[in-house]
Amino acid sequence: MQRLLGLNLVRSLLVSLGVLVVGVLLLESTDAYTNTQLSSLTYFTIAAIGLTALTGLNGQISLGHGALMAVGAYTTALMLDTDSPLPFPVIALAAIVMTSLVGFVVGIGAARLHGPYLAGATLAFAVALPSVALYFKGTFNGEAGLTVISPRPPEWFVSFIDAVSGEFATSSKYVAYLGLFCLVIALFFALNLGRSKIGRHWRAVRDQEVAAEIAGINLGRTRVQAFVISAAYAGLAGAVMAMVVRLAAPTVFTLVLSLSLLTAVVIGGLGSITGAFIGSAVLVFLPPLVTDLSTDAKLSDTQAAQMSPLIYGIVLVLVMLLAPGGVMGTLSMAWRRRRARRQLTATPTKKG
Repeated sequence: MQRLLGLNLVRSLLVSLGVLVVGVLLLESTDAYTNTQLSSLTYFTIAAIGLTALTGLNGQISLGHGALMAVGAYTTALMLDTDSPLPFPVIALAAIVMTSLVGFVVGIGAARLHGPYLAGATLAFAVALPSVALYFKGTFNGEAGLTVISPRPPEWFVSFIDAVSGEFATSSKYVAYLGLFCLVIALFFALNLGRSKIGRHWRAVRDQEVAAEIAGINLGRTRVQAFVISAAYAGLAGAVMAMVVRLAAPTVFTLVLSLSLLTAVVIGGLGSITGAFIGSAVLVFLPPLVTDLSTDAKLSDTQAAQMSPLIYGIVLVLVMLLAPGGVMGTLSMAWRRRRARRQLTATPTKKG
């Protein structure tokens, strides 16, 4: 058992380091605009991984993760708005803790709900939370929101970028690297979580509640635990998003954000961390690509902007019809069928 645990840790570490290396190569080989897109990819993927853990592993549907990201973003904005802000790891940890507390409260209320009732409760949370910023206008600046001051790159980072690419380390690139490091850490914990005792309990509750309860698993505690951990991922994603967007406002964290995250998880495949990467990439790169193609096709700016949600919706419908398990679920199913055919072909037939 200990050997298996060690192998899982090594495997998770290698995968996380691989993502880190690929991320550094992408950030250093692309322009500033693509760097910004990659920054957006980091926080979308972090949030999608957390939602994958909640929906894919534990079977709870959440339409309120955009609101949880808002908690992390506002916490980050308030802590950065000082003359001597704390280091970002401390601020990110504070955002995680604050969002986890909110997730604990919401999770307790949603622990006994299922299906559309759970979706409705989290939907109400997503709609209601932005009004808190409007009510406490003196603290959160109402509809205008809080402007987020990006941290200045430290000297060691400037020296690192100069050694790697010979370019000047801008604040935007520093934020992109912070997002990458946060993604790598979140990925490492998620990979280990899925193979741990906690992950097995989550899957047991998802697949068969009665059998899980007979086996001694506390259903309510398991659901709350899943919601808290998923909320922690949303808080970290919100902290990164606040620095990338440089704004924490109700208009940023609308219901559309929560629906987009759920859409990304569905497209990539429920329960798949790789699927969370794929769905987030579609979410980030498809709209501007469609807009550019529409502009090249001589459409007006308004028509080009309207094409993005249209194509995105068509892609979602096609995935649900042709690949209901998402991209990774469909590929996994195809691989298992192919493997089963090979085993049948390799099995010698008995002569009667």
